[in-house]
Formats: sequence, C-alpha cells, structure tokens
Amino acid sequence: METKVLKPTRENILYCAELLKNGDIVGMPTETVYGLAANAFDEEAVKKIFEAKKRPADNPLIVHIADLDMIKELAVNIPDTAIAVCEKFWPGPITIVLPKSDKIPSITSGGMNTVGIRFPLNKVARELIKSCGLPLAAPSANLSGSPSPTTAEHVFDDLNGSIPAILDDGNCTVGVESTVISFEDDIIRLLRPGKISVEDLKTVAPKVVIDKGVLEIISNDTKVSSPGMKYKHYSPKADVTLVSGSIEFFERYVSSRNSDDTYALIFDSDNISDNIKSIKYGDSGLQQAERIFAILRDVDKIGARNVYARCPSKDGVGLAVYNRMLRAAGFKVVKEGD
Repeated sequence: METKVLKPTRENILYCAELLKNGDIVGMPTETVYGLAANAFDEEAVKKIFEAKKRPADNPLIVHIADLDMIKELAVNIPDTAIAVCEKFWPGPITIVLPKSDKIPSITSGGMNTVGIRFPLNKVARELIKSCGLPLAAPSANLSGSPSPTTAEHVFDDLNGSIPAILDDGNCTVGVESTVISFEDDIIRLLRPGKISVEDLKTVAPKVVIDKGVLEIISNDTKVSSPGMKYKHYSPKADVTLVSGSIEFFERYVSSRNSDDTYALIFDSDNISDNIKSIKYGDSGLQQAERIFAILRDVDKIGARNVYARCPSKDGVGLAVYNRMLRAAGFKVVKEGD
C-alpha cells in the first residue's frame, strides 16, 4: 500500500481518525516517540500492529487516552496512589498499569489481566484520540527490536508500504518511551524508566521499587506487564557494547579494537583521539534521551559494524537512557577494573 506522510492539519487528523474507526492503523506522534495506533477495543485492528511491527504477541501494548473519563472504560480497582500519579503527571510521559476491564481484548494486553494506560502531552495525539472517540493502543512505530522512531521519517523508513498514513509533527521532544509503573498498595513499582524519574515518583509515594527487569535480563518465557522488558530492544544492526569507567579507560579499550567501521559514542564534554571516529550524544540525561534513538539509527546509515558507548549516568532521566542502551547492547557491558 502507499504510505502517506501527512502534516497534522485538522483535515488530515480527521482523515486518520476515519482510518482508525474503520479498523486501520496509523503512525501517530507523541512527546516520547512515534506510536503505531489502532482502536484498542478492536482485535483485528490490533493484530495489524503486531503484523506491521513483527512484534511478539506476548508484548503488551499501551493504551492512549485523551481525557480522564476514558480510563473508566479501560481499568477497574484504581488505587489512590494511581490517582495521585495521574493528577500530578498527566498529561505527560508516564504510563500506569492497572487491572483491565473486560472491554480490553487479550491481544491488547499481551495476555495479561492488566493494561497500561497513558494520557499523552502531545496535542496532535490528543486531537486524534478525541476525533475518533476511541482509546488507541500504540506501541512505538518501528520494526520490533530496532531503535524507536523519534521522527516521521524514522517511521516511514521502517513501515513504508505496511501502513496507510503517518501524521508528521516533527521531532519528539522527550525522545525515549514513557515511564511505566504499577502499584502494590501505596508502593510504586518502576517497570520501565523514562523522563518521569524515580525521584519524581517519590514525590507522590512513600516508596518506589525498581523492578529487576529494568537492569537485568528477563527470560522470554516470563510474562511481563510492560513493553520493553523482554527481548532485545532498541538495537541497530551494528554491534553495540557499553563501556563503563573513566574516559582514559574508554579510549584505551576502543583504541585496541579500532577499525574503519568502529565508532565511539561519547559525551559532549569528552575529548578522545582523532584516530577514533566518534559521535557525541549529550552530557545530561535529557540531552541523551532526546538524541539516542536517532543516533542508533544513524550508525547503521554510516556503515558502523561496532559501536562502543560511554555508560550514561543512572540518575534521573539517565536511568532511562542506560536502560535503552543496555538493551541495544544485548546487556554487553565492559567495566573498568573487571
């Protein structure tokens, strides 16, 4: 099929809303990454997401809403802590996992009895949801396992010919997927880090627990309630290795493995030998989050076969960047002193 890339005019938003109401799928901008949207209640439409992305069927989808009343159709037994999170951070880049209502089909929830729900900040996303009057299941609009798309061009590169339309709202402002959390009484469990950090979450809950799947490999036969917890994710075709330690150790390590198709990902403030081809990806977690997926796509375009990346901080938004880089590297981390 022809894939149209459309500016988010009112006419084009209504056109895409009609596609969604008729059971089709659409590339949708959000503030985090571009999503591939379908009617969350329509099993056949949701199947098209999995087919277009080549996504494993047990990987749950996040359902996007445009007003708080929509949550009543999607979830039951909403705890007070979840309400406090919504009041503070919605609309915004955070997803809450709740017991699902009977209206959510199993394919949308990845076979789980829970559903992830998000109220995006992006105005085009909200207008699209309101225009079709439906909650939209929308994972990242990329081929499964590849770096997530932060521009409409990235979506087109991966899904051209597989979807009818992409709404182009420019670059995503956050750059990594939403924070995903679940609730255990008044405790928040972090399932996937994002811009809303552990420190942010502690302002609304007495305790925040980081799930082991954030930093460790989870076996493929384990059921998870958040996307991005299993399988190799966010990965370019190039082989990625994280290198933890001083800049001096990093330079020695990469120099000993340097070749024409080797690239180093370094911080903006780093300086290394001109003999090593390098790409700078920011000093702060916010800078790195905004750039990292585009850079992981670019390394394939320039012909990199081996990429060595400086380890980001695990503080604040840095934890989200580290989580994505860890999965892009297939959990390969070289540490100074080991």
